[in-house]
Amino acid sequence: MSLPILISPSVLPCDFSKLGAEVEALDAAGVDLFQWDVMDGQFVPNLTFGPDVIASARQYTTKPFEAHLMVLTPDVLAARYVEAGCSRLIVHAEACPHLHRTLGNINSMGANAAVALNPHTPISAIEHVLDLVDMVLIMTVNPGFGGQSYIASMEPKIRELKALIERRGLADQVNIEVDGGIGPSTIEGAAAAGANVLIAGTALFRYSEGLKFAVSDLRAKATDARAKI
Repeated sequence: MSLPILISPSVLPCDFSKLGAEVEALDAAGVDLFQWDVMDGQFVPNLTFGPDVIASARQYTTKPFEAHLMVLTPDVLAARYVEAGCSRLIVHAEACPHLHRTLGNINSMGANAAVALNPHTPISAIEHVLDLVDMVLIMTVNPGFGGQSYIASMEPKIRELKALIERRGLADQVNIEVDGGIGPSTIEGAAAAGANVLIAGTALFRYSEGLKFAVSDLRAKATDARAKI
């Protein structure tokens, strides 16, 4: 059984002065979930959302929230983001010296644990923790800023991950997410390689036809690309 294609916005390009309205608009456009790019100014050079900001937006949609914790201390911060309404926490393998323990702790909080890999990090870094996650995120840019160009050379890495998940018998349990430079010209390559959760940031807001058309168009392109696998 194939896991469904899911389209998620990165909230980073939103107008923070009217965040609630922006979340409502994205919900109405048909997104499946929301990703919050949490940056600490240390693991990555940018600084973004604290848990109180995310909690303030929770009332504007019933869609799931996931926090992409681009931080050096995910174990210290995890509980706050679960309390803020995030049902999935994504931690970076590069930031977790005890990754197995970190993922287990997130699961024990009642949230879904996921793990992210920067472009240079091999799939082998997470092959022994696949039983603890419901998703692996392959970064298709170097994390820290929105609006970056898609790194197409990550597509073989996505295929490698997909093959590993299938060998482990986890194809109906572990999602493959991609984040970075996803838009109308790149989403097909990512989906054809095996990704089913696709994060669109800047490109989503560039559609002149509006957000609803953007979500529909990206979903159609990803679905068609996967059908050709």
